[in-house]
Amino acid sequence: MVLAWFCREFLAPRRLVFNVLFYGAQFAWCALGWYLQQTDKKLYALNGLSWSVWISRGAGLTLAFNAGLLLIPMLRNLITLLRPKLVRLFPADENIWFHRQVAYSMAFWSVVHTTAHYVNFFNIELTQVRTESALDIHYTQAGGITGHFMLLIMVLMYTTAHHKIRNQCFEAFWYTHHLAFFFFIGLYTHATGCFVRDSVNPDYISSFPFYSTEHCLGYESWRFIIWPGIAYFAERMYREYRARRETRLSKVLVHPSGAMELRIVKPSFKYTAGQWLFIQVPEISGFQWHPFTITSAPEDPYVSVHIRQVGDWTHALGERLGCGPSVVAAMTKAAMKGVDKDEAQDCGTRGDFVELEPSSLARPLPHVRIDGPYGAPAEDVFDNEVAVLIGAGIGVTPFASILKHIWYRQKKGNLGSLRRVEFFWVCRDAPSFGWFQSLLQEVEAAQFDPNFLRINIYLTQKIDENMLWNIAVNDAGAEYDPLTLLRTRTMFGRPDWKSIYRRIREAIEIGQYLPGSTGQLKTKVGTYFCGPGALAKAIKEATLQHTSNNVEFTFAKV
Repeated sequence: MVLAWFCREFLAPRRLVFNVLFYGAQFAWCALGWYLQQTDKKLYALNGLSWSVWISRGAGLTLAFNAGLLLIPMLRNLITLLRPKLVRLFPADENIWFHRQVAYSMAFWSVVHTTAHYVNFFNIELTQVRTESALDIHYTQAGGITGHFMLLIMVLMYTTAHHKIRNQCFEAFWYTHHLAFFFFIGLYTHATGCFVRDSVNPDYISSFPFYSTEHCLGYESWRFIIWPGIAYFAERMYREYRARRETRLSKVLVHPSGAMELRIVKPSFKYTAGQWLFIQVPEISGFQWHPFTITSAPEDPYVSVHIRQVGDWTHALGERLGCGPSVVAAMTKAAMKGVDKDEAQDCGTRGDFVELEPSSLARPLPHVRIDGPYGAPAEDVFDNEVAVLIGAGIGVTPFASILKHIWYRQKKGNLGSLRRVEFFWVCRDAPSFGWFQSLLQEVEAAQFDPNFLRINIYLTQKIDENMLWNIAVNDAGAEYDPLTLLRTRTMFGRPDWKSIYRRIREAIEIGQYLPGSTGQLKTKVGTYFCGPGALAKAIKEATLQHTSNNVEFTFAKV
């Protein structure tokens, strides 16, 4: 298992190239820092400490390099702007992964840098290169104070960024990550002043910058790494300005299993299918912004997001909107009953929702703010001949927007390169089908070519006896599936992804899958997945295994 992980993360062709360049640059900067320190004649006395001071300088310069890189993948607006033009040249969709790699490197070099400095402080007191105690250097001088301050912030940020803590308490991750502002202030001032000097005692003066530049040398890397920080700060200011433009929560729909659909009107908000946004509800928290996938299509007169009530913030939102546990429990209970489509006229369907009328609420709908949109791999669906869309549970949300957009483009006869769509939705429980049942019914009914869109629904949870009897009674000879009320039948259990991709490849190669195509032409099949990591791994392995000379399977996690 460990060997497979190592091969996947470090030895896969693209990752291998990245690792050689990225980690090679790390050691190159470390060697440069070592050389600059060792050959600096003004620091001859400090160089008497030998290897420990050379390592601390090399590791410090490498940390500065990493700090300059750390904020670049967080320039979301810039990445969204460049993504359509340069997506083939750099992995724009892996910006968070790259951010983490830089953070891991910073953790390593921080340990090296700090350990070397502790040795330095001990040796300085021992050799009396400076007439100061190690405690004075640690806790009374700028370098020691800012260094320990940054270490404390790193401990808080790294621990709360762990996926288990982030999933259970997003607020902890959100607030501690904003300590980065103070981290970078400490970083930019860490080696300034008279901490690095060629004299035994500090050489302070009474005028700005309050130290003599003749003897107080400092390190100047901050002059270069401050620019990504300035760019990030400017982007955050722009995002704040943009988020304050006129926004109105026009409607709230409550679906089975507690999924809330918020429909928001913001005339200035322009997006493409498959993108996502940040949303803030100031009444709940004036500081927290939460990311959600856009589920409406660009052609809709509103922007919608589907929010499942699973955490503190989402539960608080549900209570504020008047769709707390009692409403959800009643809808879920009703949704667990399978009904025949003909009976739906009288008793409702699993796709029924509750629309919260503002006039019936004790308080008016809350004010919301949205920031975005931001790019995602699902934007590229129309660049493929075949698109395989796979959603697990609430992970279906990106494809709601895409399926709607496909529907609108079908009406206009403008589907680009897209010739066929395979849609898979893997759900744990039956009520979840109600989230997008009406949308799927509309899209399915609008298909003139039955081969263009194929809907595959999988139910993985064991069903109870009552639902089993309902299915048995209603399914016999029925035109529609009793669970989803679609023409497509629901399948039970987990999909066999390797078998599914093998059948797609074989059908393409013998010319049965795409009308008019031949096996000699290479067909591009793009897979877009949203859901848990374990399932993503299985699907990606299936795409790699079944890629051939005639069929190229690609995989992207959205």
